[in-house]
Amino acid sequence: MMASFFDQFASPSFMGIPLIFIAISLPWILFPTPPARWVNNRLITLQAWFINRFTSQLLTPLNAGGHKWALLLTSLMVFLITINMLGLLPYTFTPTTQLSLNMGLAVPLWLATVLIGARNQPTIALGHLLPEGTPILLIPVLIIIETISLLIRPLALGVRLTANLTAGHLLIQLIATAVFVLLPIMPTVAILTATVLFLLTLLEVAVAMIQAYVFVLLLSLYLQENV
Repeated sequence: MMASFFDQFASPSFMGIPLIFIAISLPWILFPTPPARWVNNRLITLQAWFINRFTSQLLTPLNAGGHKWALLLTSLMVFLITINMLGLLPYTFTPTTQLSLNMGLAVPLWLATVLIGARNQPTIALGHLLPEGTPILLIPVLIIIETISLLIRPLALGVRLTANLTAGHLLIQLIATAVFVLLPIMPTVAILTATVLFLLTLLEVAVAMIQAYVFVLLLSLYLQENV
């Protein structure tokens, strides 16, 4: 029984063909395309307002060089939010619960920020490995510590997103199972448990959006250090 709780995180396949590619590409079909009219409908207006607010808030601390990443970071934010939200629907698969996918997003983007810093300002990029005013005896130790903290950043990005979504999905499934088990035995307790399940689902909706925002925000902070 306990093993079946983790079946929801297995990548689905049909006739040996993995369906994760469909799960990744399907959200883009759901986005409304802006028409060539001056007056848009409410959905297009809401989408444009959200993207403009997010982009302005994200790129305010960055200089002009970092604004080139606006399209990439905004697209990644909308993509992650959509996948996380669709994963809360019944009988759906959440690709962002796979550590391999999250690491595939985190490592190249983090590496790009590091390479940009090494190319544009190598002295400042290397200066991050050694704080100013460090005693001579602590220099080798601090360089090793800062190097490890630099290399662990993409792992932290991927693991944070995977762990939060996986924990939320597991908790929802556990409480939902408890509701079905308690319903014929103790209906009152089952109703209270269902209320907790409803509140937890609302919390997971917030977590799905917040984790996508945190993922992109940390990438922008890494970019800010190197531009």
